[in-house]
Amino acid sequence: MGVLLFLIPLAVLIALLGVIGVFWSIRNNQFDDLKSQSEKILYDKNSEQN
Repeated sequence: MGVLLFLIPLAVLIALLGVIGVFWSIRNNQFDDLKSQSEKILYDKNSEQN
């Protein structure tokens, strides 16, 4: 029972950090351009320098 007094606040803290992380990434425009970064991996600059 004593372990639950430690684990429940720890779980709430971890969940709160996750929510804060999502709002931080939205506020700092991390989700603005998802398309170009996913296509960037397809075009290798080294293959053009044969």
